[in-house]
Amino acid sequence: MAKQKRPEFRSEPLAAALAAGDMVAVALALRNGRFVVPLMKPGNPDKPTETGEVWMFRQPETARLALLLFSDAKNKPAALPPYVGLHDGVWLASFLRTYGDDIETVLFDVAGPHSLQASPEELLRVLELEAPTE
Repeated sequence: MAKQKRPEFRSEPLAAALAAGDMVAVALALRNGRFVVPLMKPGNPDKPTETGEVWMFRQPETARLALLLFSDAKNKPAALPPYVGLHDGVWLASFLRTYGDDIETVLFDVAGPHSLQASPEELLRVLELEAPTE
C-alpha cells in the first residue's frame, strides 16, 4: 500500500499576496486555497470532522480576540501552541459567522515576514461574494 502524502502546511498564493500587500490577492488565496491556523488541541485524525480547537490571542487592552492565520507553519511564533491545522475559505467563513462578534481583528503572519490585518467583517464579505455569472 502506498504511503499517503502528508499535507504541506504552506500556502504559496497567500504568502505571495501578503508579500505584495494585495488584499484582493489575499481574499482570492483564502477563497481558493488553504492556510495555517494555530490550534490549542489538534483534531482526531480518525475523525475528519473533528478539526481541533482554534487558538486565539486575547488582547489585554480590550479582552477582545484576535484570530491568527499563517501562510506557512514556519511563520507561527514558537510561543504559540505547537499544533496547527490546515483550513480553507469555507471553514473561515463559517468560523467568522459563528465567532465574528467576539473577534476584533484577523492577523496574517503576525511575526512576519509580511504581516497584514483585516476585520472579520471585511473577510466575511469577500469570502461570501458570489462568483459573477455570464
